[in-house]
Amino acid sequence: MSDLTVTKIRFQNGTWEGVIQNAGDSGLPPDIQVLYQDHPIEGLSISEGSSANEWALHITIPAQAISDGVQTFVIAEGGKKLESFSLIAGEAAVDDMRAEIDLLRAELDMLKRAFRRHYLETS
Repeated sequence: MSDLTVTKIRFQNGTWEGVIQNAGDSGLPPDIQVLYQDHPIEGLSISEGSSANEWALHITIPAQAISDGVQTFVIAEGGKKLESFSLIAGEAAVDDMRAEIDLLRAELDMLKRAFRRHYLETS
């Protein structure tokens, strides 16, 4: 097994695109699997890349994976995780964003209080 690396190029129109590097000189594409909920998905294509030891990776996201919540995809070779990506949609995305904003507000308020206290003590 080689030291493959997977680098994302873009994610648009339901297709995740990336490049596989360090594939070796065998001339055969690497044995890549994409797992969703611990099951391999269909819609995976690997083609020759723009340079030696590179392969272009295209993953079509299955329709059943587009739903509320966080959906995670794992790109693996021979049981070894190479990369992963997630889709966040629906109510979970709204709740996560609100929680992050609330956390940022709380941290900002804490910093304001500490700055004011420091200013009063040093004046």
